[in-house]
Parts: sequence; C-alpha cells; structure tokens
Amino acid sequence: MWLNVYLAGGLAILLMMTALWLISVRLKDASIVDSFWGPGFGVAALTYFFMSDGWLTRKLLITALVLVWGGRLGWHIFRRNHGKGEDYRYQQFRQYYGPERYWWVSFFQVFLLQGVLMWIISAPLMAAQIGPQPETFIWLDFLGGMVWLIGFSFEVIGDWQLAQFKANPANKGQVMSTGLWRYTRHPNYFGDACVWWGHWLIACSIPFGWLTIFAPVLMTFLLMRVSGVSLLEQKMMQRPAYRAYAEKTSAFFPWPPKG
Repeated sequence: MWLNVYLAGGLAILLMMTALWLISVRLKDASIVDSFWGPGFGVAALTYFFMSDGWLTRKLLITALVLVWGGRLGWHIFRRNHGKGEDYRYQQFRQYYGPERYWWVSFFQVFLLQGVLMWIISAPLMAAQIGPQPETFIWLDFLGGMVWLIGFSFEVIGDWQLAQFKANPANKGQVMSTGLWRYTRHPNYFGDACVWWGHWLIACSIPFGWLTIFAPVLMTFLLMRVSGVSLLEQKMMQRPAYRAYAEKTSAFFPWPPKG
C-alpha cells in the first residue's frame, strides 16, 4: 500500500515538472524551476494526504508544515528572481548545448533530475501519513515540530535580514555579517536542513518511519556540498571581503565567530 502511495507522489511530481518544462521551453527560461522547488513538495504532501489512511491529525500537521515552508520558499525565490531573466547557471548550459538542443536536454538535466530528487526526499512526508498508529502525538512529533520551527525561523529571519541589508544603498559591495549571518554564512541553508530533519522526526513517530533517514541526509548533503553552500561560495570566494568573512564565520552550523 505504501508503495502505491509513494508512486502516486512520484507521478504527481513528474506531471508538475513536465508542465513546468513545457512552459520553460516557451519562455526560454529554465530557471523557473527554482521557484517550484518548495511548492513541489507541497504537491507531493497533498498527494500523500489524499492517498493515505493514516491518523488524520498527524497528516494535517505534516502537510501544513510542508505547505507553509514550501509556499514561503517558492514566493521568496520568485520575488528574488522576477524580472532578472534566466539564471546564469542555466544560461551557461544553454550556451554549451546550443539553443537547438537545450530545449529537450533541459528536461532531463534540470526538470527530471530535480523531480527525482524531490520524490526521493519527500519520503518522510509519505511515511508520516500512512501509519494509522499511534493515534496521538508522541514526543517525536513534538521534537520534530521544534526542530522544524527552528529551521523555518532561520530561513525566514536570515532571508529577511539579507534583503534588508541589500536594500540599503550604503551596503553596496559589502558583506552581510550581522544578525544570524554573524554565526553562519548560510543561515537559510542551515534552516532548510533543519526543516527536513524536523519532517523526518515526525515520520519517526510511525513504525519504520525512521527508515526514511536517507531523505534528510540527502537534502543536507545537497545543501552543503552540491547546490547550496559549495556552489554559491565558488563565486563568493572571489571577493577578498568575503574570504575575510569566511575565515572567522562558520560555513553552515551556527557558531560564535572567531576573533
């Protein structure tokens, strides 16, 4: 039964990504996919919600948490990127493959790849909703909710502080090093990881839900080593001011600065 529910979530993600790809081909902008990373998990969570017969209150909890997190993240990325054209990463791919090929290459390289990752990482959202027992919240639900709230707060506050910093013309060319950014160079990515560990802890309240630990591990790895910290800092480390900031500030986990 759980496999059918999980496959239904994968199909919903595939349909969403295919529709986004078709839109991107018409717009010639593959970077629209970024705004749907968070909402895509909302699509998966809703699919699991309607396909499963677990305890309703836990289903409502995990689905609500995902929708709040995913909706906020999607809106934030859309506002940040709106009107700026295609992201430089996708422009480089488009130049490498050529416009006559990239329209179909992008489906596999960008949309299908992200869709598969989204499906794999969504496993705790499925696990938390399929188990009918226990029909009450246990300590893992509360712990997961607390970890989720910490992560969500880091994301929201970190993004807000950075937006306020960039909005001040006096800070042009400067490096954000106050607020949460004093303790971690990437409070938003740290927060994102915490959100997914929170989802997993809630899934652990269901028998065998802990087996989905591969999901938060994969998400944390992506944030730290692939599409998050590592990718962004390849560009940022070219700035002397940022290198000086990096020497005294933790890259991911919040920690008092050196010196």
